Amino acid sequence: MRSFSVLDAPSNLGLRPPVPGAVPGAYKLGWALREQRIVARLWARDDGVVIPPRYRAEWDGHTLRNRQEIVGYTRRLAERVGSSLESESFLLLLGGDCSILLGPALALRRKGRYGLLFLDAHSDFRHPGNAPSVGAAAGEDLALVTGRGSPEVTNLDSLGPYVRDEDVIVLGFRPNDECAEELRALGIHAVDSVSVRERGPKVVAEEAIRRMEERTVQGFWIHLDADVLDSALMPAVDSPEPEGLTFEELSELLQGVIASPLAAGLDVTVFDPDLDADGTLAGRLCDALVAGLSPKHD
Repeated sequence: MRSFSVLDAPSNLGLRPPVPGAVPGAYKLGWALREQRIVARLWARDDGVVIPPRYRAEWDGHTLRNRQEIVGYTRRLAERVGSSLESESFLLLLGGDCSILLGPALALRRKGRYGLLFLDAHSDFRHPGNAPSVGAAAGEDLALVTGRGSPEVTNLDSLGPYVRDEDVIVLGFRPNDECAEELRALGIHAVDSVSVRERGPKVVAEEAIRRMEERTVQGFWIHLDADVLDSALMPAVDSPEPEGLTFEELSELLQGVIASPLAAGLDVTVFDPDLDADGTLAGRLCDALVAGLSPKHD
């Protein structure tokens, strides 16, 4: 039976301000889930927090927003993730925005070759080769971890790309995603949210595990952006989208993928407690995670 550890990465460095002068609220995600007793419900070891630098709303309009801060934070987060993974427990990393993916990606690249299971309403694959401008790392994280973007971010320790294209599986993005065809042309296995529902989360999870096992990866990391859920059920995210998964479908998908001993850990991102005044959505998200990760302890 899995043992768990929980580490907080409350960084919002990769997001644009929600309105001028405001700070993105995703950094409160870990607090909201801890208030729902996620650590106790998973019988997890508490590995604490990696405190991020100050968020700066100013941007020059050309380079990656908060680039130097993201570089420094990625290095520190990678160190802590690496230490947590040494215990061989399954690591739950509470964000934060999607830029925190860089931390575990770098940590695992230091250990060898690892895959990535990417659950998100968006492909987050904007990069200089397909977009007139870049800027917010939370919308570019998949591109960054696969080596596309500023070398200051994508090639830390001369280890870029942190994940090979062929070792990435993208699930739950919306059918109209503008980068879907580019992903498939690169050999990245991609299954949109409608297909996940039609085929069933259990079948999709089994296929994902099988594909990972066919690689020569030492394991894989799971990235979960809460906007993979349908916007009618989870509006408290940066970019809500319709046609997403239900909480039950998300739990079933997670149950399937963490059944693999190759699954090393999971980051949860972009849920914004500022948009969930009474905590109802935090409770539902926590329930879905606990059911998906360790249903016997719920």
